[in-house]
Amino acid sequence: MKPMEKHRSQLAAEVIKGLIKRNMEGFYCVTKEDALKKALELVKTGSSVSYGGSMSVKQVGILDALRSGDYNLFDRDEAKTPEEREKIQFETFGCDYYFMSTNAITVDGELINVDGIGNRIAAMIYGPRCVIIIAGMNKVVMDVEQGLSRARNTAAPPNCIRLSYDNPCSSIGLCQDCLKDTCICSHTVITRRSRDDGRIKVILVGEELGF
Repeated sequence: MKPMEKHRSQLAAEVIKGLIKRNMEGFYCVTKEDALKKALELVKTGSSVSYGGSMSVKQVGILDALRSGDYNLFDRDEAKTPEEREKIQFETFGCDYYFMSTNAITVDGELINVDGIGNRIAAMIYGPRCVIIIAGMNKVVMDVEQGLSRARNTAAPPNCIRLSYDNPCSSIGLCQDCLKDTCICSHTVITRRSRDDGRIKVILVGEELGF
């Protein structure tokens, strides 16, 4: 095993220990392909599934697999109008499985997420029976403070660029604590434990994923 691969494996083991004591489940997959296989193993065929905005989920190939598989997918990207998209987003709160990523995860297993509208973190907190989080090892941080900084200064600027939002961070490259209508840092949630045993499952991937 190469030094970096061993380091990621060792670090993932520590994160998983933290998740377990916080009533969450953790898995480590070396590659995106392994992560896709593990994710689909966790989802029962014929079940209802949805997802939050996530480059990591797309990069692993989960959306393509769900669209072509035997699942009842609440697919907001297929909406024809903003009203239909909003309706699908509300329907996701009653689904069996919800896929998303996290802006950061501490070595001790805490999840840090910053969101604009709040639909993604709302579903993580309450609604879907099972939440499956896909996160590259590039999102692991030492503590919550580092996680908040990562969410605002590492994840938010490229996400604003991707979404064509003319926010200060998209031109400066760092958070400016803006209050614009297009701000994607409206809500901040730190998940320190799951109330329901094993409801939140985190698949760590030994590759760089997302922002």
